[in-house]
Amino acid sequence: MTAVATRRSVMTLFSDPQSLHSHRVRMVLAEKNVTCEVVDVDPLHLPEDVMDLNPYGTVPTLVDRELALYDSRIICEYLDERFPHPPLLPVDPVSRASARLYMFRVENDWYALVDQILAGGKAATKARKELREGLTAAAPILAHKPFFMSEEFTLVDASIAPLLWRLPALGVELNGQAAKQLNVYAGSMFKRNGFIASLTELEREMRR
Repeated sequence: MTAVATRRSVMTLFSDPQSLHSHRVRMVLAEKNVTCEVVDVDPLHLPEDVMDLNPYGTVPTLVDRELALYDSRIICEYLDERFPHPPLLPVDPVSRASARLYMFRVENDWYALVDQILAGGKAATKARKELREGLTAAAPILAHKPFFMSEEFTLVDASIAPLLWRLPALGVELNGQAAKQLNVYAGSMFKRNGFIASLTELEREMRR
């Protein structure tokens, strides 16, 4: 472990102020009301601290005393275990595994499409269509319960809400019943104190 990590006595999150991955970690921190120093960084020009702590040179990177974590799903689950109240994953193993699988699918199926849209070019048009179709198919599930497949807010919701916030900026718009269902779910997410507190100024600009 480097000297950089041992110098930090306060939990620190190195965060991209526009990144989906960073946003969901910030939302988990806010939902749990965890005291954490959030350091906004440019992912293309990372400070030496991040390069020393994270062999992949990516954000988000979380530093908690001697521990450095650098995958957003791992960070979110660590925070849920480190600060168990309120719990953001189910207690029983089957439901817990299902929630982890949902998070994997959100990241693998939807976050990957967002990356393609942001990259631009011909692939972006196809990615918008695929993301629209995926969200349309998921809209009835989102509307079925107060939260995604749950009566309680979970890490799955913390993964989906930042993506839905970005849809206008990504040029992705749903129509008909799917739009109504998605808007009900998204609206309840966006009103949460944790979500509001998690937004950076750049993210707020996405909806202005």
